[in-house]
Amino acid sequence: MACRMFDAQVVQTNKNSEMGKLMSQYVTARITQMNGIDIGLYDYDRHNAVYYFIVNAEEQIYLRYGGRDEESPESYLNLQSLQKALAQGLEQHEKYKLGKLPAPPRPKSYQPKDIMVLNEEVTERKRCVECHLIADYQTQQRFEAGNLDPIRDLFVSPDIKNIGIQLDVPQGLVVKKATGAVHDAGMRDGDTITAIDGTPVLTFGDLQYFYDKTDRQAKSISLQVERSGEHHTLNVDLPREWWWTDTYFRYWSLEPLVFFWSEPLSDTEKSDLGLPVEGFASLIVEVDPAAQVYMLHKLEEGDIIYDIDGNQIDPDTRYVERHIQLRKRVGDNMNIGYIRDGERAEMKMTSHQQSYRKALR
Repeated sequence: MACRMFDAQVVQTNKNSEMGKLMSQYVTARITQMNGIDIGLYDYDRHNAVYYFIVNAEEQIYLRYGGRDEESPESYLNLQSLQKALAQGLEQHEKYKLGKLPAPPRPKSYQPKDIMVLNEEVTERKRCVECHLIADYQTQQRFEAGNLDPIRDLFVSPDIKNIGIQLDVPQGLVVKKATGAVHDAGMRDGDTITAIDGTPVLTFGDLQYFYDKTDRQAKSISLQVERSGEHHTLNVDLPREWWWTDTYFRYWSLEPLVFFWSEPLSDTEKSDLGLPVEGFASLIVEVDPAAQVYMLHKLEEGDIIYDIDGNQIDPDTRYVERHIQLRKRVGDNMNIGYIRDGERAEMKMTSHQQSYRKALR
């Protein structure tokens, strides 16, 4: 089970250790199901195996600790950084007691039972409301209401590595390596990230949460860093498709699956084939046998897909699979234009819905 060892280490912390002494200054509560929890206030990416909030008696959130990436649920979990977060939480509380930490407006109360589909399938049946079910059913409800935004609702918690941030995880928000967009904006190895778009952040959990709130059509973000005691504001130009992250581990029930993987052609390759350079023409590099099992298509490795239902350009992506994820619904029939052995042809294709033990009715 993901994060079981980390969770056990936290629960069994030696009371005489440095972290144990910090924890003894808190009243700790372990939430094992979300029934009755105000998820409007305690908002986070529900597809985390463990997640922590440090709050005061009025439920003012001081910080979040947790978060993950597509590689592992434990990528950003570390006892040393958790100890640092506990110390930061106590510092925040001292500020609160001195009146130096005003509380932001409390979000509108929202409970799992307010998600109609979840209420019917889980709450009214007296079943446990697991964290991931909240996200799954929220997505399903948006889909059924016709207001699902795939970029926002499917591609949750964009990976900070896409803009060049690699953290020194035990040190919290200390940058181990700055490359790409953030390096171009002036971030350097050893910087400590202190705010995003003006909102202070203390942990990776904070940073990931507020980064996810960035409008998916945004062209830039502002990051504040501390370097040798001085504060710097960096304006980071967001690269194309900065929001993309692999959704496989989330088990979304609404993502159209086509069971092939591809790589976009280079601008030169597209031009040589007479295809628009801004298009999503892509080379198939792998086809999963499931495509034949579900009779979705007859694509082969080495094929080039350049057209989906008469479209060759998507303003949001250069990847053909992502175009399908963003523009098509599960089960849609598509006409695809492809090139095989230098010859252009057309083919019918449909997509598959991934079943999940509780997300589907």
